[in-house]
Amino acid sequence: MRYQFYYWPEIQGRGEFVRLALEGAGADYDDVAREQRGMQQMLAIMRGDEKRPPFAPPFLKAGRLTIAQVANILFWLGPGLKLAPEGEAGRLWLHQLQLTVTDFVKEVHDTHHPLGPALYYEDAKPEAKRYTQNFLKERAPKYLGYFETALSRSGGPWLLGRKLTYGDLSMFQLIEGLRYAFPNGAKRIERKLRGLVGVHDRVAERKNIAAYLSSDRRIPFNESGIFRRYGELDE
Repeated sequence: MRYQFYYWPEIQGRGEFVRLALEGAGADYDDVAREQRGMQQMLAIMRGDEKRPPFAPPFLKAGRLTIAQVANILFWLGPGLKLAPEGEAGRLWLHQLQLTVTDFVKEVHDTHHPLGPALYYEDAKPEAKRYTQNFLKERAPKYLGYFETALSRSGGPWLLGRKLTYGDLSMFQLIEGLRYAFPNGAKRIERKLRGLVGVHDRVAERKNIAAYLSSDRRIPFNESGIFRRYGELDE
């Protein structure tokens, strides 16, 4: 099957968790909004008369299905891409971990939008500074420590044990994003994350992922996405 993937064309954002799964599995897909008139197609689906319209990107079209929300997309894609366990208990555990990633990503976003998305970062700098100090000291270590514990209890080398899943690709993206946004903070936090750093490094070395990272399909981090670098927040 060839998938049609829809997300904003100039940022990694939440869509990157899906892109990494598609790329890692060598799936055939179109990144529609990055193509000519692709944005118009994406917006038309969101504003059209579909019976089950997506609220916002990312969303995936697979045949007659339209699937939105990162964790939901990955839950559906995982078995077909061989990035999820075969058993129900394992699939649900992986989905649970991915939903926790979703919670964490929301808190990452709020480091630069602590008063909500309606205000620019420049309108909330004092609040962003205060929020980020707590995020780097308390919240990020708590979330990542949880994933580190899950990894250690799996027996490794991957998050669910012996087989790579989309959860490992998501761990890679979290580590990459935090290193970009908060290089100083990430360095401190990673001292207690030897297992997750190992997952990151092994993912980066995989053939399909390495090819993706060196291609123009991988959009560079920038100050419009989820992970944004503002030096004053990382002091």
